[in-house]
Amino acid sequence: MNEDTAIQDAIPWDPELVDRDEDDIDSAFDEQSTLRSTASLSDSIMEYRHLHGRTYQQSSSTTYWGPNDPQQIEGLDLTHHWMTLLLDDKLYLAPIGPSPQRILDVGTGTGIWAIDLADALPSAEVIGTDISPIQPSWVPPNCRFLIEDAQLDWGWRPDYFDFVHVRHLTGCIDDWGKLYSQAFSRLKPGGYFEHCDYDIQTRSDTGLVGPDHVYTRWSEVLFEASAANGRGFECPAHGGKMRELMTETGFVDVVHRTWKVPIGAWPQDRRMKQMGLFTFEFLDSSLEGFALYLLKEVMGWEYHEVHELVTTMKKALRKSSLMPYFVL
Repeated sequence: MNEDTAIQDAIPWDPELVDRDEDDIDSAFDEQSTLRSTASLSDSIMEYRHLHGRTYQQSSSTTYWGPNDPQQIEGLDLTHHWMTLLLDDKLYLAPIGPSPQRILDVGTGTGIWAIDLADALPSAEVIGTDISPIQPSWVPPNCRFLIEDAQLDWGWRPDYFDFVHVRHLTGCIDDWGKLYSQAFSRLKPGGYFEHCDYDIQTRSDTGLVGPDHVYTRWSEVLFEASAANGRGFECPAHGGKMRELMTETGFVDVVHRTWKVPIGAWPQDRRMKQMGLFTFEFLDSSLEGFALYLLKEVMGWEYHEVHELVTTMKKALRKSSLMPYFVL
């Protein structure tokens, strides 16, 4: 059995402190699977949907709630920065060794993680896949990006990758069991799988946040809307389902670790304060992107109702007295 490891990780919380040439790569694809996976994307790859000034990827296979415009891209890159702080300047936690050969980043987004990893591991071919072509064209020679829908059959042959990486795809996947199984089957014996995701529920340990508070209402309406969209925000990070699902898939030596991640500059610890500033900026620029499609198009809200909720949530996140955080 493969000794694969799945890791969800972050910073410890102190409660007192407020074969890499193109021919080889191409041969890794199963042609029929690749065609099935990408055919639905090819005709519409640059035809974006527009909603109240925001743009969204248009795909017949995946109705994705997140915008792909510069405002949301900024939030994605900010996420990479606070995640790097979170992991002590590491890009991953799996013990993959100094010279892995092939690495797959599923749902690569802007590609910033894949690019940094390719620079850090020049021996590896780093491949990032996504449904939206928002990655840069100037990348390290050992990095490449492909358009592929992770929810369909993957176009990679079995036992091919040393490391499969998934980060922050909460609300994006309709069948996590299928995704885990495909990752498992594409790993070489002894390969590693790392999945890091966050619970969208904003929390406070101050006793000032009750059932009618906007922190509570925000998570409740997004849980409801994402479930109606077929890709619930409650899976897999919320409620600790990740470890159980990975074990059921067949992964062994599973490591599951969680931390509280501050929102805002309220912690006294300098490093935590810096991270909180990044997470606040990420959320401040991204909250509308989280809510707009799901609440307006899925739940039928009027735009002014969405705007009011987003504005109220932004104001509440600025209140240092609430010491807000989320769980990763």
